[in-house]
Amino acid sequence: MLLLAIVLFAHWQDFSSLHIGQPGRAAWAGAAAAGWATWAVAVAWPRRRLDARQAPNGILVVHASQTGFATELAERTAGLLRAGGMAVDLREMAALTAADLSSHARALFVASTTGEGDAPDNATAFQREVMRSAIDLHHLTYAVLALGDRDYEDFCAFGRDLDRWLRERGAMPWFDRVDVDNGDDGALRHWQGQVTQLAGAEEQPDWSRPAYQSWRLRERRLLNPGSAGAPCFHVSLVPDDGMHLRWDAGDIAEIGPRRGRGHDELLPHREYSVASVPADGELHLVVRQQRSPDGALGAGSGWLTALAQEGDTIDLRVRRNAGFHAPADARPVLLIGNGTGIAALRALLKTRVARGHMRNWLVFGERHERVDRLHVDELENWRADGAIERLDLVWSRESRGPRYVQDRLRGAGDALRCFIGEGASIYVCGSLAGMAPGVDAALREVLGDRQVEALAAAGRYRRDVY
Repeated sequence: MLLLAIVLFAHWQDFSSLHIGQPGRAAWAGAAAAGWATWAVAVAWPRRRLDARQAPNGILVVHASQTGFATELAERTAGLLRAGGMAVDLREMAALTAADLSSHARALFVASTTGEGDAPDNATAFQREVMRSAIDLHHLTYAVLALGDRDYEDFCAFGRDLDRWLRERGAMPWFDRVDVDNGDDGALRHWQGQVTQLAGAEEQPDWSRPAYQSWRLRERRLLNPGSAGAPCFHVSLVPDDGMHLRWDAGDIAEIGPRRGRGHDELLPHREYSVASVPADGELHLVVRQQRSPDGALGAGSGWLTALAQEGDTIDLRVRRNAGFHAPADARPVLLIGNGTGIAALRALLKTRVARGHMRNWLVFGERHERVDRLHVDELENWRADGAIERLDLVWSRESRGPRYVQDRLRGAGDALRCFIGEGASIYVCGSLAGMAPGVDAALREVLGDRQVEALAAAGRYRRDVY
């Protein structure tokens, strides 16, 4: 019977590898994969599956998330397992140790990739410390849901690295890694089906993204007339249903752009940091117009900054991004960003000011002081009113000293160490190219690698970069 299970498992692996990326075979491959996997697991590992239901540690479900989507999927995965009567140990990767892996027989990982193939911030310590250790994982059966975007060269890089490392350390795949391109519904349904079968749970509704709501473009205002950079706009949107004026600072607006006015066909969604709070009565975005090398407008920015007109319908939904929410207490906060990164930082400041939390230090960079003032007048008013304790504006094309925000941080090393010593959290929002890695390097130079990673693990170093 065991030999039969091994043969079936081998065939199942061949079938399941056809599911992602080959739409013509997806339907039957997914069904075959789920069927073979369930039979093989039930026959080959009945004792270990029973242990997974009864073991005090339960099945380990681990999430490594940058924007909150991986966390959301991990919570749904845990819910499916619990629906099948299984005990679940749900963990953020920042809190996962080698001892945790040694004490569990089953583990499911939901791992996103950020930047150019990087691990999420809350997984860097695990990557450096645990994934470089000589831990023996022959006792562990696992599966990986890898989240990524094929627009980036290193698609799902961290999820792939994690899967490879687990295999190298002796762990047995429960089923093949599932790679998800930009929230692809088919891949998510495949993972959902596998977990449902393994849990012995009843069929659940598909994990599809919630439908867009209908919003209207109320205002579009150019923020940087005369700039040497691309045009940057303040965009105001209002929902047809006022009940949708609900979000927290740090959340993400997903836009369904169209090819033009009167076109029903949506393009893939685009994401923008929300720049306002519900009390404003509007959802604000800060959008820089993008163009391809041939001069064509970017899908999302073109729709919001040029094609859609005031009063037009905008398809939008707000996605929760708990990893970038403002702290609930009055601790000091250091906010760092450049360019359109001012959007999320502005919303965080609005939230802090409304709560009476005034220990805010903002370091913000753009090109020219006179023309690239992306809500800078508002920032200076907050500083004058005492809502911002310290405001460092860095103009890269005018400075004779530090040109970028990371340079300003290095120059303020003593103040930075003091601020962190007083319990401050760090929020970084803006460009992935240059600014974000530069800021990370500056923080590590001033504070040291260990302290930076400890801050990330404790939720005191958070990034929303793109």
